[in-house]
Amino acid sequence: MAFQELRRVLPSPLPGCLVLQMSGARSYPRHSHDQHGIGLIERGGQRSASGRGPVEARAGELITVNPGEVHDGRALDAQGRQWRMLYLEPALFEACGAALRPQLGEVPLTPPVLAHAGLRRALQRLFMAMEQGAAPSALLLETLLLESLAQLLPACGALAQHSRAAAPLEMARARERLLADPQRAPGLDELAQASGLGRYQLLRSFARAYGLPPHAYLLQHRLALARRLIARGTGLAEAAGAAGFADQSHMHRAFVRCLGFTPGAYRAAISFKTARHPSASI
Repeated sequence: MAFQELRRVLPSPLPGCLVLQMSGARSYPRHSHDQHGIGLIERGGQRSASGRGPVEARAGELITVNPGEVHDGRALDAQGRQWRMLYLEPALFEACGAALRPQLGEVPLTPPVLAHAGLRRALQRLFMAMEQGAAPSALLLETLLLESLAQLLPACGALAQHSRAAAPLEMARARERLLADPQRAPGLDELAQASGLGRYQLLRSFARAYGLPPHAYLLQHRLALARRLIARGTGLAEAAGAAGFADQSHMHRAFVRCLGFTPGAYRAAISFKTARHPSASI
């Protein structure tokens, strides 16, 4: 029996912490997040390509993603999968890591998939607390988060960042021009001129340096900018325009396609104020 399509953003009283509860057979295109992600596959299985190689995870296994790491996502079969993801803003992740680092010493890079019973149980406690009718206090959530990271960091080194070779100078110039004004997308000729390369050479070199071609990279930048604006309280239509989307509907479609949730669901989750606030779904 196929899994029912479900995408929920759970409200969190802890700034910088977000949990997604998802199921179904939906596939996600190549994209990136500006947060650290730690997920638990609960049923079925997930396959993706990431900057750290092929990823294949089944029920009971955990998946991780680093900020800026380009990846996609699809179910192992037509039945789909069920999973939950914990996303942490880099500032919160680093603050929690700093509290744990004295006991850790040097750590290696995080593998994209791991089997770790202690971490699985710790994440399940955190997820359970967030899914209760009365949302957890920030104190409880931070406690459960530290307990989870205390299991993760010594085992797989999530504190160490995935290293990518520095982009060539000509690609850095093209990227700077691409992101100079989110509301105006430069053409290939303009990017090629900034880099000093031909258009086709620019496309290949840019994707090699940053994991995505320029148009897709700009979309990820716009999504991240829109999320930051919404988190600051900017209205959805205004955030869409400021981030460079044609309109609010365009931003809505990009959120669902790449992130799995709507801008409205994200706004509802991060603006959580009382225990009566329901989880947000699309």
